[in-house]
Amino acid sequence: MNAQRKIAAKILKCGMRRVWLDPKRLDDISNAITRRDVSALISGRIIKKIPDAGISSGRNRLLKIQKKKGSRKGRGSRKGSRHMKKKNWIRKIRSLRRYMKLLREKGMITNDIFKKIYKISMSGYFKDKGHLKIYLERSGMLKKRVEKNVREAEKKE
Repeated sequence: MNAQRKIAAKILKCGMRRVWLDPKRLDDISNAITRRDVSALISGRIIKKIPDAGISSGRNRLLKIQKKKGSRKGRGSRKGSRHMKKKNWIRKIRSLRRYMKLLREKGMITNDIFKKIYKISMSGYFKDKGHLKIYLERSGMLKKRVEKNVREAEKKE
């Protein structure tokens, strides 16, 4: 049987493990000696090629679920240099602080609101500048520009 399996593997262009022999027709397979006999059995569907086993994505799905929860983020799972997290933090917090100072200078937020937002941003609450803008608008802390209001009042008079 091993010889027939080898011949079939060469004909089917696959490994010996992927050659399927029909268990009901083992007598016919053992009688096949030549390459022509084996190829006749292949065409008669007595010997077949087992399809390739694909890569299962089941484990990957479970990992994604765990990562969504916040697991598997320990030191061994982190990629990039260990200072990268801090560099990203610095870049983010500096842009937020610049934006907050600009709003205070324009008079769109009061000093009390500035201090409150400054503390919140230090805790890492805001993802980016857009998130800060949305927070200010929804909470009603953001005022229209004082200059604009004055101009509009002058136009009405």
